[in-house]
Amino acid sequence: MSSVSTDLAPLIERAFTLDVVEHAAVPLAVDGQIPAYINGTAYFNGPARFERGGLKYKHWLDGDGMVCAFDVRSGSPRLTNRFIRSEKFTREEAEGRAIFRTFGTSFAGDALKRGVGLESPVNVSAYAFQRRLLAFGEQGLPWEIDPETLETKGLYTFNRQLNDVTPFSAHPKIDHHSGELFNFGVSFSAANPIINLFRFQPDGALVYRKRLKLPYPASTHDFAISQHHIVIYVSPLVLRMDALLQEGATVMDALSWQPELGSELIVASRETGEEVARVDVGGHYCLHMVNAFERDGQLIVDVVDYDKPLYPEYQVIPNLFSDSFRGRPMRLTVDVQAQAVKERFDIAYANSPDFPAHDMELTGLPYDHFWMLGISSSGQSGRKFFDEIVRIDWPTRSFEVFRAPALHYFGGEPLFVRDPARAGAGAVICQLFDAQRTQSSFVVFDAFNLARGPVATCPTSSPVPLLFHSSFVEHSR
Repeated sequence: MSSVSTDLAPLIERAFTLDVVEHAAVPLAVDGQIPAYINGTAYFNGPARFERGGLKYKHWLDGDGMVCAFDVRSGSPRLTNRFIRSEKFTREEAEGRAIFRTFGTSFAGDALKRGVGLESPVNVSAYAFQRRLLAFGEQGLPWEIDPETLETKGLYTFNRQLNDVTPFSAHPKIDHHSGELFNFGVSFSAANPIINLFRFQPDGALVYRKRLKLPYPASTHDFAISQHHIVIYVSPLVLRMDALLQEGATVMDALSWQPELGSELIVASRETGEEVARVDVGGHYCLHMVNAFERDGQLIVDVVDYDKPLYPEYQVIPNLFSDSFRGRPMRLTVDVQAQAVKERFDIAYANSPDFPAHDMELTGLPYDHFWMLGISSSGQSGRKFFDEIVRIDWPTRSFEVFRAPALHYFGGEPLFVRDPARAGAGAVICQLFDAQRTQSSFVVFDAFNLARGPVATCPTSSPVPLLFHSSFVEHSR
C-alpha cells in the first residue's frame, strides 16, 4: 500500500524519516518535576533507521536497532542513544549499502544469516541480566551493550552455551526475585515445528533447553511465566520457510493467517520445561501477552487479543495501521488439569491497544494494573498511530485514558516505576513525538492519574525515533 484514503495521523511520516543523531549523556531540561523516587535508567530499544544506501525499508520491523537511555539522578535526566553495532549494522555501514534481507523488504542479491534466517537488526527490546544490558531482536541471540555508554560489546552467547543461530525471542522473562531468565525460540520446520524453552540461572548457567512440538510453524512473538508455569499463546499465523529460503520471500510475505487451524495455549512446567497442558482458545491472534499468575488453583493468563494479525499493519512505512482493526485486553482463567478455559472476559477498551507493561517486580505474580498504548481513531480506515496511554484496572474491569494533543504521538512501551515508599503508587515513562515541530520528549505520568497529564516533560535536543520495548534499572542508593 503506497497511499491511504484518510490521513488520521498527520505528519507521522516525520517520525520515520529522521536523520538520527547519537547522544552521549546529554543533559535534558525538565518542564515540571520528576518524582524523587525515580533514580535509575529507563532503556528503550526499537527501529531507528529505515533507509540504507538508497533502499527504503517497507516494514516497521526492518529498521536498524537503537537503544536510548533516559538516565535520571536527583531529578536531573540525561540522554544517551546509540545504534547497536550488530553484524548487520556494521557490515552495511562499512559498505554503504543494504546487504541483508529484512522482515518486510527483499532486494536483488540480498543475504540471509548462514543462508537459514534473517541477520537481526536487534531492534525490539533491552533488559538487564547478570549486571549486563542485553539488546534483543526477533529470533536471534541478544547483543551485549555497555549500560552507561551504550557501546556494543558483541553477541551474547550465555558463555558459549548457545550458538549464533539458536532461535531466541525478543521477549525474555526475568524473575526479579529469583534472578532467573526464561525465554523461548521457534524452529519453523514444516514437518516438525517446535518451541524451544530455555531456563537460565542468575549466573547465566543453562538449566534446561526443552523442545515442545508445535501444531504448525507458528510465528510467535511473546510468552508469559507464572509461579509454576510457562505459557505460550500459539496463533495460526503460519510461516512457510521454503518461501523464505528457496523463493526469496520476506518473512512478511511468507506468513499466512489460517484461523481455521485454531489457537492454543501450550502450558509447561516452569521447573522442568516439560509440557503439562494444551488448551484450545479459539482462533484469535495474540502478539503480546501481559502477565500470568496462579490463584485458587487456577492459571490466570492475560493477553492483548486481536481478531487477526498485527504485522500487516506495520507496513508500508509511514502508512501504518491503515486497517480498521481493533483489539482488547483479555483475561483467561485456565484449569490446567482439565486443559480448559473456565472463564474469560475482556476490558471494554478496544482502541487497537498494544505494548502492554506492568510492574516488572510482579512478573509471574498476582497484580491489578497494567499500562499500554492505544489509537483513538481505531475502527476508521486510514493511517493511524498511537496517541493514547491507558491504564487497565483488572479488579474493576475499568480503564483510564490520556489522549495526546493533536499531532502528537506516543512511542515506546509505557515503563512503570514503582514508588518504594507508597504501596500502589508509581510513575510511567513514555516517549512523545510532536510531529508539527519534529520534537521528541520523554514524558513522566503519575501512573494512577493519567488524566492529569504529564508531571514532567523532558525535550531532547534532536528528535529520537519512536521505539518499542522498555525496561528500568535502578541506581544503587
